[in-house]
Amino acid sequence: MIDVATGNEAHFGVSWDALEAGKHVLCEKPVHRDARQTRRAAELAASKGLKTKLGFTFRYAPAVMYAKDLIDQGFVGEPYVFNGYEQNSQWIDPATPLRQAEAAEPDQAEITVSSIEGYGAPIIDIMHWWVGRPLTSVVGTMRNFVPVRMVRATGKMQRMNIDDADMWLCEFDTDVMASIQSSYVTVGNYPGIEARIYGSEGALIVRLVEEFGICQTIKTATKDAVEFVEQEIPQKYFPPEGSSREPWPFLFYSNLVHNFATEIIDGSDVNEGDFAQGAIVQRTINAFERSARERRWVAFDEVQGA
Repeated sequence: MIDVATGNEAHFGVSWDALEAGKHVLCEKPVHRDARQTRRAAELAASKGLKTKLGFTFRYAPAVMYAKDLIDQGFVGEPYVFNGYEQNSQWIDPATPLRQAEAAEPDQAEITVSSIEGYGAPIIDIMHWWVGRPLTSVVGTMRNFVPVRMVRATGKMQRMNIDDADMWLCEFDTDVMASIQSSYVTVGNYPGIEARIYGSEGALIVRLVEEFGICQTIKTATKDAVEFVEQEIPQKYFPPEGSSREPWPFLFYSNLVHNFATEIIDGSDVNEGDFAQGAIVQRTINAFERSARERRWVAFDEVQGA
């Protein structure tokens, strides 16, 4: 198995060559900025009977996995509203060397996609996973709040007209609706994921934020008991001897790697969070970008890639 942890620009080429060589591939997001290319890689893997996985680390947080099972068991009833956030203050200080959008041209007139792709992808993945319905249309906007930054690749302060915060609305083929917000200039600790889902019977709120010595919480409420109550996450969702007091990268990524290794060893058709799922997430980002540039609602069917 090949784990592709290079910079973004090399993800597709290394993944493609690894698949051609008959290797299973775990790749950090995005496989490619164009969903069509990610789909090509997914099809190549399928043709060779290989497993793939995206680095959607937060899908494998014990709290997120527990919430998904509760949704599947009918806890929320018919889903009405999903709210997703991935935001922290990693680059609120302009002097912190920026590694996002390093390929962007300085002083570009048109804003370059950054936060929604580098930060937003995992919460978009959770949205699709929890809602479980085909996306039909999106609308939203991007903002550049910190115009001059230190760029890691050059070590210099320069103009970077990049999306460092954004907001989106999503519609599906049923009445359920969703909102997505990503930013790396919003005050708060890592990783800054919050996913909420409200339905006809109940609601769930999952927070993946390192605060007060723990890295995750899940709270639930029902239509008959509307105050949200924190729930204990069953041990079966953790790696052996794991706990919410571990550093979040170690805990969540341990689950991801265990999940992928199990899928490979079992040899079944099960392969969650794979390149095909990555293509759906990237296509959503491509649709978001078109909506922001054209200042309108965009139908998902209009967009196949960047």
